[in-house]
Formats: sequence, structure tokens, C-alpha cells
Amino acid sequence: MIYNTPYFLRQRLTFPPLSIYTVGMKIIEKICKKQASLRANPAVTIALIGDSVTQGCFECYTDHEGNLQTLFDYESSYGNRLKGMLNTLYPNVPFNVINAGISGDNAQGGLKRLDRDVLSYRPDLVIVGFALNDSTTGKEGLPAYKEALAEIVKRVVGAGAECIVLTPNAMNTKISDFIKEPAYEKVAKNLLRIQTSGVLDLYAEAAREVAAENGATICDVYAKWKKMIAAGVNVTELLANKLNHPLREMHYLTAMMLCDCILG
Repeated sequence: MIYNTPYFLRQRLTFPPLSIYTVGMKIIEKICKKQASLRANPAVTIALIGDSVTQGCFECYTDHEGNLQTLFDYESSYGNRLKGMLNTLYPNVPFNVINAGISGDNAQGGLKRLDRDVLSYRPDLVIVGFALNDSTTGKEGLPAYKEALAEIVKRVVGAGAECIVLTPNAMNTKISDFIKEPAYEKVAKNLLRIQTSGVLDLYAEAAREVAAENGATICDVYAKWKKMIAAGVNVTELLANKLNHPLREMHYLTAMMLCDCILG
């Protein structure tokens, strides 16, 4: 028998049963319950703890005394963009988003303030994003970073919340032509060394290990940035301060990846 129809169109198309399409995180159950009955169920609370990127720091400048300062834009941070995405997907569900990011902080600092800044709000989900400042201590700082990050995750999970560990964005891979001031250039050279020597790679891998070992979900933003570097993208120009703060558009990427983790 001769068929005039292409082979792939003659195949019997089968689809998996609906039951195998499952969401990734339990927070979706809480969101759906709230959506079904606003009065009977509590609002959904998401807390973020991390460094300057989490807080919403973007461009940097040197003041009259030669000190490096930063511009803050909370509205453009990935946490706020994530809230906007969730509001779009579930328009009648109120989301409380607690931003406990602090510029210059590291995992050890986050651990010290975890109870006060995060767990006291009894969150349903905690997103943890450290490594950029931790990595400035070099390879020697890895054990302390990993220990503090693991303890954060353990306490979050122990408090009954779900946890997403966020790997960092990449730092500058060159010295941008926009950097002119000596103090600014000094910082850029130090971060360039950390990025290109593979130190930040080690911290990202440590974050993945901590998540896997302690029941957290990993949101591997760093892998996306490394893929861009491998593809020839000048990632330095994707950084608002040409150092380590992503452009506002790149916060959208992080928010999209987090939303994908939540939805499963």
C-alpha cells in the first residue's frame, strides 16, 4: 500500500494521562486553596533573603569622597517582578513578598538575621540568594559559606516553609570602558579575578550541593549566565554597575526562572 501522507502524520498520537502533569512545589496547593476561597485561607507569603541583587541594587557611582555608592530600585528587583508574575497568573490571590536582601551581606550574615528578617513572618516559601560577597573571600571561604547556607536551608525547612536556593549571576568578565574612577576600577579588577579564575563557579556548585543535600529546590541562574558566556555574550554589559548587579531586564530572567521552579 502506498501512502501519500507523511509518515509522522500517520502515526497514532498518544498523550500521557493528565495525572502525570504535577506541580513542582507545595506552595501551589496553598495558592490554589486561596484562589478557591479567599475568606477561608490565609494569604501566601514569600520571603527573600540575600545580598544587594536581592535587595534591588543597580548602578554604582563614586561620591565626592571617592567611596563607591549604589542606586536602589526595589520595584525592578527580581522579587518584585516575581510578585507581578504571580499576580498575573493568580489575579485574585494576595501575595505578601518580604524582601530581606541587604547590600554587602553574605550567607553568614543572613544566618544571623534569618529569624528576625524572615522566619518571624511565617513564610510559605523562602528564596535564598548568596555567593557574590562570599566569593570575595576566595576558595578559603567556601567551607564557611557552605556551612552557613546549609544551616539557613535547614532552619527554613524546619520551620515548615519550602526553600529555593538561588545560584548567583555572573560578575564582570572584563573591565568595562565605562569604568573610569580608580576606586571603581580596583573593585572591577578584583571581581574579574574571582569570576575568571573559577572561584565563583565553586560557590555556585556549593549552592547546588547544599540544596540537594537539604531538601531545597535549586534555581540555577548561574548556569544560564555561564551559557551566555560560552555563547560569546559580553555579560559585563548585562551588569548595571559593570561589576555584579544585573540590569533590570536580567532581573526579569531570574524572576521567570523562579516562577518556573514554583510552577514545576
